[in-house]
Amino acid sequence: MATQKPSRNFSAEVTGLVKTLRSEAPDCLAAGVVDMATGMLLAYETVDTHPPEVLDLLAGATLDLFQGRTVVMIEDVFKERRGVTGDQHYFQEILVNSDNLTHLFVRMTEQQDVVAVIVCRKSVNVGMLFAQARRVIKDHRL
Repeated sequence: MATQKPSRNFSAEVTGLVKTLRSEAPDCLAAGVVDMATGMLLAYETVDTHPPEVLDLLAGATLDLFQGRTVVMIEDVFKERRGVTGDQHYFQEILVNSDNLTHLFVRMTEQQDVVAVIVCRKSVNVGMLFAQARRVIKDHRL
């Protein structure tokens, strides 16, 4: 008889995902998980301290990036033109570079309203960042 691994609760899964991203993404300075359905930052870990207002804005910015009015319109046009009828969102990953940082936003595979956020030094190898983030997210089913 095979033994099953006991399922962890959602909060523990989110915390585990953040910790793993923070430790395994190259040059990672911060990682977090945003629930776009509620607009909340569910968990985060960072090497620096940030004002709560900045962390609250991160959740809102993530929502705008993936589900802002214009983005949803673009997704709808692409779906219509390609004959896609499912509910899956078109945009799955977004990379944003600022003056000193690289920000990677990745939708979770099974829960499309949950997004992992990874912030790294601008010098990060972007290919390695994507590879590690995808591997970690694949291993942490939310």
